Amino acid sequence: MSGTLTLASLRNLTAADRGRIEEISRAVGLFREDEIAVALEVFDGAVAGSPDYLALGAEHDGRLAGWICWGPTPCTLGTYDLYWMAVDPALHGAGIGSALVRAMERRLAGTARLIVVETAGRPEYAPTRAFYEARGYRFTSRIPDFYAPGDDQVVFLKVVSRES
Repeated sequence: MSGTLTLASLRNLTAADRGRIEEISRAVGLFREDEIAVALEVFDGAVAGSPDYLALGAEHDGRLAGWICWGPTPCTLGTYDLYWMAVDPALHGAGIGSALVRAMERRLAGTARLIVVETAGRPEYAPTRAFYEARGYRFTSRIPDFYAPGDDQVVFLKVVSRES
């Protein structure tokens, strides 16, 4: 891997990034077709300026390498969902995911009380779950067979501020 990800490598996404977002989502190899469609839906909302979705992209060597999308959780005060994050598998371990999460957390400072991450319980998602735990997200619950038979929903939480 050449180059190092810096904060200058993070940028707002544009509609022109849609094809690369889809390419990264497919390359990850974990998402079903319906999940990729949802990723593109939240991406479209974010780049259209929806207040429900905020997103950032990360570039590595001048190419979009990953993205993150989050937004306020409906009917809550100060709770935000991390809706989607994907990094080009060729760049896993380069710090891109960590930089995206840190940038989201910085942007939510002073606004968010809680950040919630929902992910899959399948064995192939173990690295994803370990990623969130290593960044201070605490396991809070597991709903059996939520996504599909044998695919639990696993929920992680990070307290950003104790104020309400």
